[in-house]
Amino acid sequence: MENFRKKIRVGISVGDLNGIGMEVIIKTFLDKRMMDFCTPIVFASSKVASFHRKVLEIKNFSFNIINSFKNINDKQVNLINCWDEDVVLNIGESSEEVGKYAYLSLEKAKESLKNNEIDVLVTAPINKSSIQKNKEDFIGHTEYLEQNFEGKSLMMMISSNMKIAFVTSHVPLVEVPKLLTKTKISENLKMINETLIQDFGIRKPKIAVIGLNPHAGEEGMLGKEEEEIIIPAIQETKEKENILSFGPFPADSFFTPSNLKKYDAILSMYHDQGLTPFKTLSFSEGVNYTAGLNIVRTSPVHGTAFDIAGKNKAEEQSFRESVYLACDIIKKRREYLHLRKNSLKSKKSED
Repeated sequence: MENFRKKIRVGISVGDLNGIGMEVIIKTFLDKRMMDFCTPIVFASSKVASFHRKVLEIKNFSFNIINSFKNINDKQVNLINCWDEDVVLNIGESSEEVGKYAYLSLEKAKESLKNNEIDVLVTAPINKSSIQKNKEDFIGHTEYLEQNFEGKSLMMMISSNMKIAFVTSHVPLVEVPKLLTKTKISENLKMINETLIQDFGIRKPKIAVIGLNPHAGEEGMLGKEEEEIIIPAIQETKEKENILSFGPFPADSFFTPSNLKKYDAILSMYHDQGLTPFKTLSFSEGVNYTAGLNIVRTSPVHGTAFDIAGKNKAEEQSFRESVYLACDIIKKRREYLHLRKNSLKSKKSED
């Protein structure tokens, strides 16, 4: 962990070629100051990049086109050619062929991350159904990365307002109560706590837990999950793990400025319960962070945005924040691991 590059290499998978991925990538790095703290490497093809630049009429930008990491320029935006063949692009439309190349870009980026050729991964938005036509077992970025790296993944949404994770994610609402267990909530609290310490430098995190039912069950009158599952999980992590978790709080009244300042992170019970307030307050700047793995991956919170693709209307702030956050996290994680390594050495020497 000691021999780090002077500048962080940010690997970028291009996402769906018919979406806004290439547009937000280019717009993010139009500001040359971005190269002061990182070296971007986009996994795509020069032909695709040229096509998007012409469609968007962006003239004052160019990639350093390379076929090998030996040719990386730390002062430019690098694009490593992952394929040479022509790809038929119909901007704003779903395409099985395009899905194949979105997956190829992700595969190449993943291999480079494994080989330590890049330090972090930022993923542009994909169309899952397009990829699934070629890769039936592909569920999404988070699941794909968990299969290829060490650890158990946890999706966290990050912004200046809040950090929020979810006990359940992409499941039907009717299934949520069946999937909630004391063990699952406790495991999530442990993962959030570790992530806040390791990746965000928070020494003693405070975590708010949101209830499942209206008014957090109102002492069992509006549901039993709080009393039978959520509260015991909170108490157990306090007693056994010394984790400062609080709640459960009613979802309809929790997301106020004072509460958001009071807690370092939030654990919600299901997808829309947490993402609705998050996107309402932080959509333009929000970042999706895959916590819990031995690698760092971020992405913007928006999707492919086919409706505005190719029209030069996409805002790049969420993607830019994804780059910033990935760089910040890898620095904090390296510091944390360095301190832990030295601490262990000193204890051994004392013995």
